[in-house]
Amino acid sequence: MRFVRTALWGVLLPLALVACGDISDDLLPSDHDRRSAVEIGVIGPEVGQLAPDFTVPDSFGDDYTLSAELPATGGVVLYFTMWCPVCDSHMSHMRDTVIPRYPGVEFLAVDYVSGSVADARSAQESHGFGGPGFRVLADLGDGVESRYGGTMGTTVVIDRGGVVQMNEDYRNGTRLEEVLAGLE
Repeated sequence: MRFVRTALWGVLLPLALVACGDISDDLLPSDHDRRSAVEIGVIGPEVGQLAPDFTVPDSFGDDYTLSAELPATGGVVLYFTMWCPVCDSHMSHMRDTVIPRYPGVEFLAVDYVSGSVADARSAQESHGFGGPGFRVLADLGDGVESRYGGTMGTTVVIDRGGVVQMNEDYRNGTRLEEVLAGLE
């Protein structure tokens, strides 16, 4: 039986490696960044690029247009939520700790899972975010999500000039606060 298992692994392992294709890059890491260079000053979701504009309804049915709202703020934070426990935890931390420190910055929860404005409002209230703090955007067509590559927990910071300063997972909020402190 041991011989059969050994022989089986001898056949399956090479087949698995062939099926995975060339994985040598993963096995032999280097300090060379192979990502495409970010083109600064063009519209895009990457740090240094101009934030893609959008217009979507908020949870009250009022349209929110980034380019119209941005000049009146110290910056905008987009937090992509699907109302899961992790998102609730991140948003609670922002509401209780981060938002009070940055009163000039607008914090927007981008709800990309609710199917209607009413559903977004219901989710907002049922998760305890009906008061001050976050304005909830109902990204009904996933336009904001796709423009920024947003998924659960993605946090985007856009400065007053419309330049993306951060686009990454929330984690514990430390990086968010570093970026927000740089906006002032």
